[in-house]
Amino acid sequence: MNAFQYTALPARVIFGSGTLKQVREEMQALGCRRALILSDAHHAAGAAADLAAVLGPLAAGISTDAVMHTPVEITLRVMAKLDQLGIDCLIAVGGGSTIGLSKALALRTNLPQIVVPTTYAGSEATPILGQTENDVKTTLRSMDVLPEVIVYDVDLTIDLPVKISVTSGINAIAHAVEALYAKDANPVTSLLAEKGIEALGFALPRIAEDMRDHEARQQALLGAWMCGTCLGAVGMSLHHKLCHTLGGRFNLPHAETHAIVLPHAAAYNADAAPLAMERVARALGVDHAPSGLFDLARQLGAPTALKDIGMAEQDIEVAVEAALAAPYWNPAPVQRNRLRALLENAFFGNRP
Repeated sequence: MNAFQYTALPARVIFGSGTLKQVREEMQALGCRRALILSDAHHAAGAAADLAAVLGPLAAGISTDAVMHTPVEITLRVMAKLDQLGIDCLIAVGGGSTIGLSKALALRTNLPQIVVPTTYAGSEATPILGQTENDVKTTLRSMDVLPEVIVYDVDLTIDLPVKISVTSGINAIAHAVEALYAKDANPVTSLLAEKGIEALGFALPRIAEDMRDHEARQQALLGAWMCGTCLGAVGMSLHHKLCHTLGGRFNLPHAETHAIVLPHAAAYNADAAPLAMERVARALGVDHAPSGLFDLARQLGAPTALKDIGMAEQDIEVAVEAALAAPYWNPAPVQRNRLRALLENAFFGNRP
């Protein structure tokens, strides 16, 4: 066996149905008395309001400011509310954008976090924060942004629209795919990665057929946790670098960008990481991982071309230059011509 190192991240995870009502006792266990509930406009009258009812007087306020890519100016705006309300705890209920805002606030305040994910983004399980300023998205890794408690409530995902379900689910799969060929990959994360891909590959087609399939929702949420745990434990490579570049520079939707780029990033790295591709293919029950990832997205009705989500063809060269500007590790060398070809295929939606 190859030698490896693995550092487990501290985490308390509560998983089940109807677990939203446990948030109050988790908050009290942290010694907190005044929480700011973080959400977005979509969840304001639903999950955020339900959580406020659970917390009662422990809920000092609700913020619905979260937007994708975690703009610094939004974070600073919400910061002003913390002192005004005497907040001693952050509770995020929503998807990756809401959890990103919570992390950005925790980084600046060191406030404890409880997160209640409602999509399959996986950010809740990582010490990684991506934030945008002046159209540039940067990421950092710090234990200061790792949530103290994750509360998974399958019931909150039952009505998640199919479109969001499948794109956030493929986003989660992307975490696991890159974990399999990461520079610091290890047997623990690789096992989680393969099982996470398998769970989502099973669940997402069933959700597309029946969004209220409770077993499929449970498997998808469990798979998202496994994939997110991989993202938190090992480094990422070309796929995530490109998605952050495209999202920050062109304000493309986060999950959709991941769904489109993933098959092409996998194809780019396939020859350099054959064992990783074998595990992806096995988890999905296909012969060829990059094609299987593309076919899954197409089967689920997810977008498969960058041109369909707001990117212009002239932006390809801009993206190439931006991605090359900061060197990073990848199984296959990052070369200008190959990178341009990857982005062109992703732009037009060519099957790898």
